[in-house]
Amino acid sequence: MGLGPFDPTHVASGADLWDRSAAFRRGDSQVALITYLTTIRFGFGELAGLKDDLTDLAVRMPLVVADDGVVRTGLVARVVASAPQLRASPVFQGTPTNPTEEAVEAALALYREHGCDGVVAVGGGSPIDLAKGVALLATHDGPLESYAAILGGIPQIGRAVAPVVAVPTTAGTGSEVGRAALLTLPDGRKLGFISPHLIPKRAICDPELTLGLPPGLTAATGMDAITHCIETYLSPRDNPPADAIALDGLARAVANIERAVGNGGDREARREMMMAALEGGLTFQKGLGAVHSLSHALGGSKDLRLHHGTLNAVLLPSVLRFNRPSAQGKFESLSRAMRLGAASELAEFIEGLNRRLGLPDGLSKMGVSKDILPAIAEAAVADHSTATNPRPLSRDDFVQLLSDAF
Repeated sequence: MGLGPFDPTHVASGADLWDRSAAFRRGDSQVALITYLTTIRFGFGELAGLKDDLTDLAVRMPLVVADDGVVRTGLVARVVASAPQLRASPVFQGTPTNPTEEAVEAALALYREHGCDGVVAVGGGSPIDLAKGVALLATHDGPLESYAAILGGIPQIGRAVAPVVAVPTTAGTGSEVGRAALLTLPDGRKLGFISPHLIPKRAICDPELTLGLPPGLTAATGMDAITHCIETYLSPRDNPPADAIALDGLARAVANIERAVGNGGDREARREMMMAALEGGLTFQKGLGAVHSLSHALGGSKDLRLHHGTLNAVLLPSVLRFNRPSAQGKFESLSRAMRLGAASELAEFIEGLNRRLGLPDGLSKMGVSKDILPAIAEAAVADHSTATNPRPLSRDDFVQLLSDAF
């Protein structure tokens, strides 16, 4: 049976997944408030709920975290205008493409200077991840490195993390509901900081904010969402609800990404892509895999400034071919969700999709040189996503995957 659109009325009755009360009070015909891991406002116009969320969280002076691009588009001004609590808020717009510890410290200084008591993150995954880093260090003694997952930092992150409200303006990262922040340290290591306490307390997913996203960024972030759904589904951890969400998100993304890239004003396609990105983030509890191990390592390069979603798109076909022998049944399920034929077509389909979207067809086209591949492979072995790849990998395996994607 084919996968149709996800119907929230089919969620188990009584589960605290869908809170309909706010929608009913407004007389809306569709549910807009979701509670799954955190509380999510989803739908066109839901930015209007930001002021209520800040009130509920008792946040009176939030720091707004963004980047220069989001500020230039006027989206930060729209967000600030939507909530009276933001009128006097400081705005940090120095988020780099891959957020760094230095940027976290700079934003934290602004947070403390103005006596802030929460963070509103506006933008893609980079501002949201940076906001999580600020919220962590605002309430926990440093150094930041001591909280990294691979260095034993997960249990060191407590409940006191400052409240974060995430307002995504792209449809890809899922960081608005994710428990991780990816931050690059001064020595170039891109590390994961993971804790349920890092999940934003509220997420406002308003597709209206994505209508002006350029085609190239729509493609790259959309492929990020597709990679999240695929990798989390293939993770060997047992989490059937997350599996179901991943398959639904994948079906939505594959059906709508080319429409969204071709016509940025297609409201239905934009809504479906934002839901796909959200669902990709909701499945993060299962862990990711080798695509992310490699993209994390490559994304830590200070010289190249590589876009995370584009890296995922380029790396995904090679990793799919590597993993297929260890997850044949799951590959068949992925193919059905994507409305493809045999499972063997998955990697080829992704390669064709990348071409149609105008994305690079190899790492070399992104400026990566072969001489850094061994070091990238070493970093990938140590990455936290490697543990949940469906097939074990060695350093040599990572070198081969990089070579295949070159």
